[in-house]
Amino acid sequence: MLRQRTLKSAVTTTGVGLHTGAPVEMTLRPAGPDTGIVFQRVDLPGLPSVAADPARVTDTRMCTSLRDGDFKVSTVEHLMSALAGMGIDNLRVELNGPEVPILDGSAAPFVFLIQSVGIEELDVPKRFLRVLKTIDVVEGDKWARLEPHEGFRLSFSIAFDHPAIDRTGQSVTFDLGDTPYRKDIARARTFGFAQDVEMMRSHGLALGGSLDNAVVMDEFKVLNPDGLRYADEFVKHKVLDAIGDLYMAGLPLLGAFTAHKSGHELNNRLLRALLADQTAFERVSFGDTDPVPRAVTRQFALAAA
Repeated sequence: MLRQRTLKSAVTTTGVGLHTGAPVEMTLRPAGPDTGIVFQRVDLPGLPSVAADPARVTDTRMCTSLRDGDFKVSTVEHLMSALAGMGIDNLRVELNGPEVPILDGSAAPFVFLIQSVGIEELDVPKRFLRVLKTIDVVEGDKWARLEPHEGFRLSFSIAFDHPAIDRTGQSVTFDLGDTPYRKDIARARTFGFAQDVEMMRSHGLALGGSLDNAVVMDEFKVLNPDGLRYADEFVKHKVLDAIGDLYMAGLPLLGAFTAHKSGHELNNRLLRALLADQTAFERVSFGDTDPVPRAVTRQFALAAA
């Protein structure tokens, strides 16, 4: 039986919000079976919480934000990506501010936090959301698609007219059943252009951004002294984001995701379109006597290794 997973104990980190620039403390706490991923604002009266849910995604400008009533939690996608990549089903995320800390701009610090306390398996079967038919969303020259697949595979392509990006791979396919997420995807950082910084900050965005938590480019080159972590770091970060955005479903997906120039908004629209069609998906688990697809077994073995 593939079992649900949480953390063995709580772990805390501090940092700044990418967009608010404000300091924030975050604690990841173990949670019981079928809790899902729940974000809680411990700085607000009543300690309000909101679960990962595509219907709660209300702001996708440069990040993915969850809102419930008057409060929200922003920039959740990198943490959600790490939780999906490491196979964590149940967790309470406590924050004393409105934004998950950006840390180094990738999912790798969140993977480190998970590994530092260890993963605990719960005595209940892991549940999945299996894609049963193809679902597409299109916006101009951008599009995203989910198709049936007995595992979780992502194919992504980007198209930036920039010398630094032109020299790197602009398409990638990543299968969580083939290579460890923490090795091939988790270290890819968010990226942006120096000429856009003033505009973003005038809109209250990227106030905490720096070369310490993003890959930044001028008109010709990468400005970070250490360069890129992967030869194709730009497109791999888009895959990292997509993994986090799709984990908003609340369950790991069994399906193949393909996209061109997609972002947080289109990823969320795709997930909503899937869940709006009751014939397009089913919720499944694999008990003691159920055959588990080989790709799924490998995926969660790699996540635990």
